[in-house]
Amino acid sequence: MTGPAADTESATPAAPSLGRKVGSAAKWSLINTVVMRLGNFATGIVLARFFLGPEAWGVYGIAQTVLLVLLSANELGVSLAIVRWEGDPRRFAPTVLTLSAASSCLLYAVLFAVAPAVAGVLGSPEASGVLRVMCLCVVLDGLSQVPAGFLTREFAQGRRMAVDGLNFVLSTAVTLLLAVDGWGAMSFAWGSVVGNVAALIGCCLAAPGTLRFGWDREQARALLRFGLPLAGASMLALGVVNVDTMVVGSALDPLALGFYVLAFNISGWPVRIISEAARRVSFAGFSRLADSPKALAAGFGRALGVVMAGTVPICVLLAVLAAPVVELIYGERWLPAARALPWLMALGLVRIGCELAYDCLVAIGRRRSLIGVQGLWLVILIPALVIGARTGGIVGVAQGHVLVAGAVVVPVFLLALHRGGIRLGTVARACAWPLLGGAVMAAVLLLLERYLGDSVLALLATGAAGTLCYVLCILPGRALLKG
Repeated sequence: MTGPAADTESATPAAPSLGRKVGSAAKWSLINTVVMRLGNFATGIVLARFFLGPEAWGVYGIAQTVLLVLLSANELGVSLAIVRWEGDPRRFAPTVLTLSAASSCLLYAVLFAVAPAVAGVLGSPEASGVLRVMCLCVVLDGLSQVPAGFLTREFAQGRRMAVDGLNFVLSTAVTLLLAVDGWGAMSFAWGSVVGNVAALIGCCLAAPGTLRFGWDREQARALLRFGLPLAGASMLALGVVNVDTMVVGSALDPLALGFYVLAFNISGWPVRIISEAARRVSFAGFSRLADSPKALAAGFGRALGVVMAGTVPICVLLAVLAAPVVELIYGERWLPAARALPWLMALGLVRIGCELAYDCLVAIGRRRSLIGVQGLWLVILIPALVIGARTGGIVGVAQGHVLVAGAVVVPVFLLALHRGGIRLGTVARACAWPLLGGAVMAAVLLLLERYLGDSVLALLATGAAGTLCYVLCILPGRALLKG
């Protein structure tokens, strides 16, 4: 897609140059994501074991859910033009920043006014204050979208890692200090705000001269035509991921909500580590290949193969060994969360593939297809989750998620990709070896757990043996994953 400020000179680099940029950016992005997520993981263990109980995690889960939904559309989707449009983005970036900042401030003002009502509807009236503080991140995120977009467009993931590192260090320090002092869920809120302030400053330093306000009416119209459908699709996508927390909060008790939030966070480890690292470069990469259907299909197949190969063993390990892993890491009082974890790990695997397909469909301009897919997903999901919560508690909610995703959403995404030029055979070849390896790994883990038990040494030996079997199974498909 071409913006109003497009230059006559093509912005698409030669294939080898693009390959090197994507490869370098992907490596930095993966390192960044792994380091940050391991740090968050360690912080979560400390907080769950020593300072915060299930009720506080439930309140945090509600606030985080609302924040993520707001962040999905706070900049009206216009910031993606920085990455996607051809030409010099500095010509329309000031208009993007003005639109993003104005919409984010308006959204926060509305949230501030209705926070008590929202918290009450979601079954956590005490979350009102946490909502008002944590959602300040909506405004900070809106301001940082333009400089962050420049970093993504330029594949500057090394600089992005420095920004994220500053965010993590400050947000974690504030969260831990306040948690030790007894602030409960509010410690998460202020930690997030401080971290986002640091991220905004870091993005401006990493992409100097990009935080400039301006206004051009014609550019604004073109940006809104481009961005609003994407914002709608993004909000629906975030609704799909977070509506379960709302259902659990309103249908079950706060204790169940806390257990579910922890299980969902654990299931998100592979999504955040693998998928987040990939998505920081995938959209920019797919955008450069959008005009070549054959190259796009090949690039999507390789990207999907690499993502699945890295994700499947983590999902299988956490699904099969859910109870001993939760007890070992978080303690015995969190064991009820393990009952929902195997189902949520299956959901996490589906989400990773769908998110990559989402980026590809955005890159080739199939925004209406995305809105249709996400809207269908959400409409079918809500009653399935409500029924699941009433019949099976948090396990029923997780099962409802998997049923809808596998039976409805995956086939619809495959159809959308097919219409975009990516055949079912491409997807099947990318997933075949990782899924075969995952099945073998699951069988090995179940067998060894039965005979070795669940002591720490036994778990380490079981996990190592299962991972080795997985690696041996996917070796025949390594040629597909190269490049």
